Amino acid sequence: MQASLVMLVCVLAAAVGQEPDHSHGCAHGSCYPATGNLLVGREKNLKASSTCGMRKKEPYCIVSHLQDEKKCFDCDSRRPYHPVYNTINHRIENVITTFKPQRKKSWWQSENGKSDVFIQLDLEAEFHFTHLIMTFKTFRPAAMLIERSADFGRTWKVYRYFSHDCATTFPRVSQGLLRNINDVICESRYSDIEPSTEGEVIYRVLDPAINIEDPYSPSIQNQLKITNLRVNFTKLHTLGDNLLDPRAEIKEKYYYAIYELVVRGNCFCYGHASECAPITGIRDDIEGMVHGRCVCNHNTKGLNCEQCDDFHNDLPWRPAEGRNTNACRKCNCNGHSTMCHFDMAVYLAMGNVSGGVCDDCQHNTMGRNCEMCKPFYYKDPIKDIRDPQVCIACDCDPDGSQNGGMCDSHTDPSLGMLGGQCRCKANVEGPRCDKCKTGFFGLSADNPQGCQPCQCDHRGTVSGSSQCDPVSGDCFCKRLVTGRSCDQCLPEHWALSHDLNGCRGCECDIGGALDNHCSMESGQCRCRSHMTGRQCTQVESRYFFMALDHFLYEAEFAKMGQGCTLETREHQPGRPATWTGVGFALVPEGGTLEFLISNIPYSMEYDLLIRYESQMPRDWEDVQITVIRPGPIPTSSPCGNTIPDDDRLTVSLPTGARFMVPPQAVCLERGVTYTLRFEFRRYQDANSILNGAANAVLLVDSIALMPRHSSMEMFNAGDPASNNRKQTYERYRCHEGAKSVTRPLMSDTCAKLITSMSAIINDGALSCNCDPQGSISAMCDVRGGQCHCRPNVIGRRCDQCAPGTYGFGPSGCIACSCSLEGSVTRLCDKFTGQCQCRPGAFGQRCDGCQAGHWGFPSCRPCQCNGHADVCDQRTGACVNCRDSTGGDKCDRCANGYYGNPVLGKASSGQCRPCPCPDGPNSGRHFAASCYQDNRNRQIVCNCNQGYTGARCEECAPGYYGNPSQPGGRCQPCQCNNNIDMSDMDACNRQTGECRKCLYNTEGTNCGICKSGYFGDASRRNCRKCTCNFLGTDSSQCMEREDCVCQRASGQCQCLPNVIGLPCDHCAPNHWNLASGRGCEACGCDPNNSVTSSCNEFTGQCQCRDGFGGKTCTDCQENYWGDPRTQCRACDCDWRGIETSQCNRVTGHCVCQQGVSGVRCDQCARGFAGQFPDCKPCHQCFGDWDRIVQDLAVRTKALAERAHEIQTTGLTGAYEKAFRDLEEKLAQAQGIVNARNATAAAVATLMELIEELRAQIGETTDTLNRLEGDLTIVQDSNSEASKELSALEREAKELNLTSEQLHRQLDILKNSNFLGAYDSIRSSYNRSCDAERRANESTTTKPSTVSQSADTRRRTERLIAAKKDDFNRKNAANKRGLVDLNNRAQGLDLKKINEKVCGSPGDAPCEESPCGGAGCRDDEGNRHCGGLNCNGAVAAADNALEGAKHTEKELNKAIGEVEGLFTKVADAKTKAEEAKGKAQAALDKATATKNKVERSNNDLRDLIKQIRDFLTQEGADPDSIEAVANHVLELSIPASPLQIRHLADEIKERVRSLSNVDAILQQTQDDVRKAEQLLLDAKRARHSAEEVKTTAETVKQALVDAKIAQTSAEKAIARAKADIGETETRLAQIESETSNSEKNLNDAMDRLGTLGQEINALKTKRANNSMAAARAEETATMARDKANEAKQILDGQLTDKYHEVQQRVDTKAKAVQDAKKRAESLRDEAKELLKDAQNKLRRLAELEKNYEENQRRLEGKARQLDGLEDKMKAILNDINKQIQIYNTCQ
Repeated sequence: MQASLVMLVCVLAAAVGQEPDHSHGCAHGSCYPATGNLLVGREKNLKASSTCGMRKKEPYCIVSHLQDEKKCFDCDSRRPYHPVYNTINHRIENVITTFKPQRKKSWWQSENGKSDVFIQLDLEAEFHFTHLIMTFKTFRPAAMLIERSADFGRTWKVYRYFSHDCATTFPRVSQGLLRNINDVICESRYSDIEPSTEGEVIYRVLDPAINIEDPYSPSIQNQLKITNLRVNFTKLHTLGDNLLDPRAEIKEKYYYAIYELVVRGNCFCYGHASECAPITGIRDDIEGMVHGRCVCNHNTKGLNCEQCDDFHNDLPWRPAEGRNTNACRKCNCNGHSTMCHFDMAVYLAMGNVSGGVCDDCQHNTMGRNCEMCKPFYYKDPIKDIRDPQVCIACDCDPDGSQNGGMCDSHTDPSLGMLGGQCRCKANVEGPRCDKCKTGFFGLSADNPQGCQPCQCDHRGTVSGSSQCDPVSGDCFCKRLVTGRSCDQCLPEHWALSHDLNGCRGCECDIGGALDNHCSMESGQCRCRSHMTGRQCTQVESRYFFMALDHFLYEAEFAKMGQGCTLETREHQPGRPATWTGVGFALVPEGGTLEFLISNIPYSMEYDLLIRYESQMPRDWEDVQITVIRPGPIPTSSPCGNTIPDDDRLTVSLPTGARFMVPPQAVCLERGVTYTLRFEFRRYQDANSILNGAANAVLLVDSIALMPRHSSMEMFNAGDPASNNRKQTYERYRCHEGAKSVTRPLMSDTCAKLITSMSAIINDGALSCNCDPQGSISAMCDVRGGQCHCRPNVIGRRCDQCAPGTYGFGPSGCIACSCSLEGSVTRLCDKFTGQCQCRPGAFGQRCDGCQAGHWGFPSCRPCQCNGHADVCDQRTGACVNCRDSTGGDKCDRCANGYYGNPVLGKASSGQCRPCPCPDGPNSGRHFAASCYQDNRNRQIVCNCNQGYTGARCEECAPGYYGNPSQPGGRCQPCQCNNNIDMSDMDACNRQTGECRKCLYNTEGTNCGICKSGYFGDASRRNCRKCTCNFLGTDSSQCMEREDCVCQRASGQCQCLPNVIGLPCDHCAPNHWNLASGRGCEACGCDPNNSVTSSCNEFTGQCQCRDGFGGKTCTDCQENYWGDPRTQCRACDCDWRGIETSQCNRVTGHCVCQQGVSGVRCDQCARGFAGQFPDCKPCHQCFGDWDRIVQDLAVRTKALAERAHEIQTTGLTGAYEKAFRDLEEKLAQAQGIVNARNATAAAVATLMELIEELRAQIGETTDTLNRLEGDLTIVQDSNSEASKELSALEREAKELNLTSEQLHRQLDILKNSNFLGAYDSIRSSYNRSCDAERRANESTTTKPSTVSQSADTRRRTERLIAAKKDDFNRKNAANKRGLVDLNNRAQGLDLKKINEKVCGSPGDAPCEESPCGGAGCRDDEGNRHCGGLNCNGAVAAADNALEGAKHTEKELNKAIGEVEGLFTKVADAKTKAEEAKGKAQAALDKATATKNKVERSNNDLRDLIKQIRDFLTQEGADPDSIEAVANHVLELSIPASPLQIRHLADEIKERVRSLSNVDAILQQTQDDVRKAEQLLLDAKRARHSAEEVKTTAETVKQALVDAKIAQTSAEKAIARAKADIGETETRLAQIESETSNSEKNLNDAMDRLGTLGQEINALKTKRANNSMAAARAEETATMARDKANEAKQILDGQLTDKYHEVQQRVDTKAKAVQDAKKRAESLRDEAKELLKDAQNKLRRLAELEKNYEENQRRLEGKARQLDGLEDKMKAILNDINKQIQIYNTCQ
């Protein structure tokens, strides 16, 4: 116990020693409250995790109790402790020290056997914790730790660990000594099992053994600061019996029990308080209690004085430290605030002087110290800052000033601030910032610049000014400019620029543009359809503008009157055609031509152009032209003023002209169809020609409607532009150029006007619409639209063959080439090309004989010896000889055969195959031909190349293969032509392997050069490798001249840095090829050398001036030193040096043998005499010299040893002895440190001390002895150093000489001796030659020297002769120069300066702002002109700047225009595509419509003609059947050939018509034929329905369905009429046959049957007509074939039909005759009346059937009406789409 008290006193003393001195109080520094036990008064804040007897009474025992007999007791902690009544209470509050008597009667005790227990103290504030003392009743814990928290238990940190075995319990915690205050270690001195009671654990936060330099540092303060303290017991001390006996009784003696717990500390106030007061809610009457609320000083506040007091935040809060209170300082707010806060950033910015920032500044102030006025206020300069009225409100316009009306807050000249001054926005001015600056307008608060700049476009304003109205912002515009900003052109103007008027007129084309408005930016006018260009003067690609004669109507296609014929004319190659179309209409006198005009695009007056060729000698006097209109002209129409006389024109056609234009124009309207009728009434003087006027004919080519310009508004509007256009049109006679077929080149002026006319007339450009087959491309001539036709194709669209050609197709048309001898005319069929042959001529061109003949036109039989049937028509050579024969007459055997095939020869025979070895086509025939030897009758083969042998059965030399096998061949050996082709063994004859390669080649194919050779083996140019031995890798060379290279290129394998095919020179910047190891880098200094390359043999770099050495890193030749600092000349005695170059580093000269010295000016060691006469010393000198050298070596070794001793010290030699001493001292130290020193240990210590003393003594003696030896050695060393210096000097001299020798030796070693020798020899020869020539120049006569002397003498004589003249001229020139100088000085540059530079010329350059002649600026440049100078230079500069600005503007404008053009081009392209698609759809629909119309018209005519034929009397059933079948087939027409056959059959049927008797005989098979006809009709109907289904997808074909339906209805009506007529005819026949005789009985039966079949035929005919009509409406295939049918029907079929009709009429007459004969037989037919009546009843039934069919037809008609309505709706939709596409722009 006494030991404990002593320890406690020591701890307290240590703690007090760490605390500051309190004697001076809080006023003079830091102050701290007194320390005490923190447990006093905090019983409720102390808790334990385990306490015995808290739930029930628990027994416990003690380990040893010798005084008392009782060893086990009870613990009951459920009631509070009482010293008398309840002493077995062992709660945690019992540990608080009370210093009461018998304090060991109470303690705290944990539950039995529980190891993990903790005790925790929770404080109400921050406290300083200094140390902890615990007194245990039982064993101290085997392991425990102390923790603390400074944040009220949120985080915990360990102070220290305690354990009996730290390594096991806390393995990761250090067990070393405590080095720092905050180190966490584990110690074991308080964890022993002894003593068993009253053992103490003491922990001090600040260990007194550790010196603390600054007890006020944050780390120390944080170490002491706690809010919670916790002691964790983790392991109990036991005696081990609990491991053997698990009973609970064993654990009753193991628990934790503490008598007393002391936690020393004080209130934590950071040195700002000397006392503490109770916290609210804590009693203040408890004696000895340490309270937690600091009574703060130093202007601080808070529970722990952790804050500055209010309004004391000018300095950062800090703990008090020693004599420094670190008191908080009051803020300075200049009387404008009572609140502030501390800002660390401000504090640092103020240099740690002040950091207080005032809050809530009053009186319109602000700032850190309320020292500034608020925004919109400024400081009154005459008032103090503390004055409440110091800040005055600003008077600034809020709209025009910055920051909404803020002014300068104070006056500060250095910052340019004036108190109260308004700061205007950028574009505002005025004292109050309430006016816009010049060039600005619209003062507004929303505008950050105040006023917005005048948005005046400089290009559009007058004089380019940027001024505008300051309120409205309107600019002052030029004449043709408008807009608020003068940035827009007036209507019909564009291109805003700096021009005088500002804009230019649009000048849109009067016709190509819709109006004269254009885009202001690009000037692009609004073009009509397919017009392009800025002014709409151009047409788009694939479009054209019409020629004046565009509306052309060919006479050959006009309706010709009686006597008019078509005359086709063939075009002559190379000659321009003088007519249009395919020819002319040959019109006789009285003839007529009618032209149908239906394509008028524009209502106006047209001039009528008539083109013709007169065949008569005089004029046609009277030609009547009549315009036939469809009806009267409405007065409101464009041609409303036309009278009937205007439509009748009478003209005469001059005989010498080819065209004629009547003076009177005709007025035609758009969309109206006209007929122009030409009546060629009278030829002039018809009576004077032979045979009257019967032979007067005229060739009419065509007529054209030419727009009359005077009727167009663009010419007759009356404005100047229209008048000018009209005058230009008439001046250039633009109308005349289009009259002739061969017209001159149109002028650009006319082309422009006609383009405008075409655009107006056609509402844009016309589509080329070139025929894709007949034209070369879709492009056409812009002027007139003529497409580029393929050969022999004509027409504007290239859509027809020229006369004399045929076969229109993608390659053009083919010339007929009809033979002149064999053809009637040169024209041929335009489809087949068949010419009209004369009798005896054959072939398509009528140019050949019939088969088996030749020699046209004198044909004779072919002579082919019976081996051919056909021969060449011209030469008679036989074609396709048979029987293996050949030749022009098949008179020899073909190749591969032999024999004699000529007829009539005795030796003639069959051609037999050549056996070489087998015949042709056998697969084993290798001969070109063969023949039979006449002598031995053997077959001799002429073998193919590569074969040999009697039967070509072997391969020739140079070939391989196995021809004896089937399919075997001999092939050339693939040896790249590098073998002997005559050598049988050159290659393997079976495999083709090459065996004997020639020309230095090798390989299986002789395809590569041999090793050691290179080149292209296939060209026989393998050459030997030529590798340089010095530069080539030695592994590639067998001998010096035998090296291997790359076989293809010849490249040798070079050593490093060697290049060249033969490796014969160094790479750039390398040298020393002779080394045999590759080339070395030159290493030339890049700064000191001229180039990076060096001499390839010596390595010497090419140095710049002032540098030398091999790599130019040294001084120049004969100099030494560092070239970067200074170079010195070599100071050598020339008599003793080996070379003039001294050592470049040291400057030592290179001496000759026997000479030494830095300058080589004395005899060397080993030589005697007076320099330079140095002779070697006696031989004995060498012996002595060796001795001296040995001494030098030994001296050097001693010097190195001395240097080593000097470096390591004298202790180096005795390092081991010192280590032994240190070890023994360490042992002694360990014994001293041991706490329980034994006698043995002390004895050992004494022995060690004695040994140490002895060794120290010996060491001291040794050191003294060594010190004396060292002194002697130093003396010796001094002497040796002197001798060594002398030896070093001599050694250096020797080394220099040796280095020079080695260097020379290296040069010799590394040099190419052969090259050097050759170079030396060459130089020697050149020197000899130079010497010879020099000698000759002085000794020979005449020599160069003598000639030079003569020349010099002549020159001297000339100089002497011309001297006086030269002096006179020189004096005259000098006088002239003096005069010129005087005149120049008299010149006045003032006016020139004024005109050129713009300033008076007499002003000095320094004072003249415009400069002048001879003036220069600060940079030395000439100074003339400048700002505000009016001279020529300034004007030129201004003009140049203006030009540059204009150029930039133009470039910018051009860029914008290009961008716009690109966009316009893209838009135009897309529009073209859309228009093209729409136009294609429209064209397709229109073409379909036209074709269907034509097909229906043709079909209508055909039905009418057939109806007429059927109603003719005498038409036999066979004829009717044939006609019906062909009619059904015509619904889907066949080819023209089939139609021609149809006409032939019709002819035959018509011819077969005979009398009634023959008809009656031929009707026996009518029923069968009618049934077959019915089946055919059904199939036709089914086919038509399939075509309809397929064609329903073609929408365009429905456009004109209404017309087709109408035609079908008309056809049905006509069919009904035909049926009625047929019934009438049948009735007549019935009445006629009623009185016939018995022989007509059969005829009546036949006629009844025929009537029934005819009715069925009519019904089917009607049905098929409707089906055909529907098919024609929708089917594209039917449309194409209908077109073909139309072509045929228009031509031959019509003529032949007329012929058939005539013949039918003839036959009808015969039938009438037969009828009369039948009437004579009427009496004979009476007995047949009864049978006839029966037939009549049958006819009545047939009539009923007919009526039923009629009702069915009416139902079909109603269905057709419904279909009509649908097709009308579809037609309307299509028309709408067409309108949409037509209006696309």
